[in-house]
Amino acid sequence: MVEQQGKSNELTTISRLLQLESMARAARSKEALGFMIVNETRRLVSFRQAYLFLSLHPIQRDCEMYAASSVAVIDEHSPLVHWFNKMVSKLFNSTSIDKLQQLDESQCPADLKEGWHEFSLPFVLWVPLKLPDGTFIGGLWLTRETPWRENEQALLKHLGGTYAHALVAVTSRRMLYKQPKVVKIAIWVILLFMFAVLIKPTQLSALAPVEISAVEPTIVSAPMDGVVAEIFFSPNTRVVKNEVLFKLEDSELRNEYNVAEKTLAVAEAELRKAEQDAFGDSKSKAQLSLLKAEVELQRTKLRYAREQLEKVNVAAGQSGVLIYSDRSDWIGKPVMVGERIMEIAEPSRIQLKINLPVEDAIVLENNASADIFLDADPLNPLPATVISTSYRPYKTEQDVMSYRVYANFDESVDTNNLRIGLQGTAKVYGEKVSLFFYLFRRPISTLRQFLGI
Repeated sequence: MVEQQGKSNELTTISRLLQLESMARAARSKEALGFMIVNETRRLVSFRQAYLFLSLHPIQRDCEMYAASSVAVIDEHSPLVHWFNKMVSKLFNSTSIDKLQQLDESQCPADLKEGWHEFSLPFVLWVPLKLPDGTFIGGLWLTRETPWRENEQALLKHLGGTYAHALVAVTSRRMLYKQPKVVKIAIWVILLFMFAVLIKPTQLSALAPVEISAVEPTIVSAPMDGVVAEIFFSPNTRVVKNEVLFKLEDSELRNEYNVAEKTLAVAEAELRKAEQDAFGDSKSKAQLSLLKAEVELQRTKLRYAREQLEKVNVAAGQSGVLIYSDRSDWIGKPVMVGERIMEIAEPSRIQLKINLPVEDAIVLENNASADIFLDADPLNPLPATVISTSYRPYKTEQDVMSYRVYANFDESVDTNNLRIGLQGTAKVYGEKVSLFFYLFRRPISTLRQFLGI
């Protein structure tokens, strides 16, 4: 009879164990599972109070109370919860917290013994919740008035593994560990700080190549089609008005002039002979008008040949510095009428020519500020002011579509040591925008072009 009763008790225990495992698998949320663990576990083992603790950190293995029996929602600021969290943190370390163990008042720290009498019962069983790989995710604190038997501890140890599996099933491992309040506060502070920084107004700017150029230089171009024969001055040489700068090849023009001169002499001789013969020969008299026209035609051709010959020497239209690439680039080179060969500029009248690429273009207004970093002195930026901007972009020598921006140095800049032709980088400033737009303007523009928005 006793044997049958013992078997019946074993079957009842196994049935309740299976029932609890089934209920754990059926839980649909972390909250529902926590409520089931602290309240329904007494079907298998009797106890007075149960408290579920979940780990805050997978390595440090510190815990905080998540659920309590007979309570729907725990108050994190209540004395009971505060005492239990402090008790668990002092009672266990990272190596002992994942072991099943019985506790009593003798193990309670001296500064927490007053709370032991108020919040706990004499006999406590700590049931760790671990996965098969040893990952600790929490523990179950069970209290009652009587000691814990070995068979009860074995059942609860088995059940602890089941509860651990169920907790991982309803939540991911990353979400299972609760972030400490300090970490949460730090995250919010960082996010707010980043938000405050990203909305901070900052002046939009863009970088572009810049060159010092002359203001209204005189263009020296080819007066006619020809070949450059000789250039009399080197680049950056000071020239005076009406000085001959270069000469075109004149051999063909000189031959044409000589031929025209001799042809005119022949025509004039024929006219004189006809005038002499006209007194006695009516036929010669009739040819006078035709010969006079021929003489006038040859005189016109001679004047044209003389004018062309005079154009081979190209003179300076004003005094200033001669600007062109190099003699070897032009001597022997065929040129067309109107083709630019040189410039004559006044060194004291300079301006900045900025080629702002289309992809970096920002809204620029007159009097917009700019900083100029010349290659000759890149560590000392020179302040400048924008005076005009081209309406349409053009293609530069580097095959880049750019807007041409002109600027002047500020009055505080000493331009005596600055010469025409110096190059560098200009940082031009536009309107004020948020730091977020300043940092992500290019990616946003690229994304917009890619998506066609």
